[in-house]
Amino acid sequence: MELKAIHENCSGCCTCRLACAMENHRQVRPALAVLRIEGRFPAPGDYRIHLCDQCGACAEICPVEAIREDENGVYRIDEEECTLCMACVDACPYGVIAAPDPDAPPAKCTACGACVESCPRDAIVMVG
Repeated sequence: MELKAIHENCSGCCTCRLACAMENHRQVRPALAVLRIEGRFPAPGDYRIHLCDQCGACAEICPVEAIREDENGVYRIDEEECTLCMACVDACPYGVIAAPDPDAPPAKCTACGACVESCPRDAIVMVG
């Protein structure tokens, strides 16, 4: 399963970011979300959703191989093996690996679907 953005449907409400932070961090802090909504102004209502597409760039750059692909094609960070080098954060082509705390491992999308379930306009869908 893979997340897909339908940019034309996005209103910029960021409900997806809130749902992501609550599901993965149990906090009401959209800044912890592992997806981004980019408002492209001055055009009103023009938003771009930046999602992890499980490309593996983060795993390729990890010097200790703490990021591995699971049986569902989702790359996951092994927090016990992570050395906090943050190379994966810099390597992410979409800028969606979150590192809100320099003393904790970064977070990335696990394709949990919380963003899909919360989006009131079907701007993020699960495909595959």
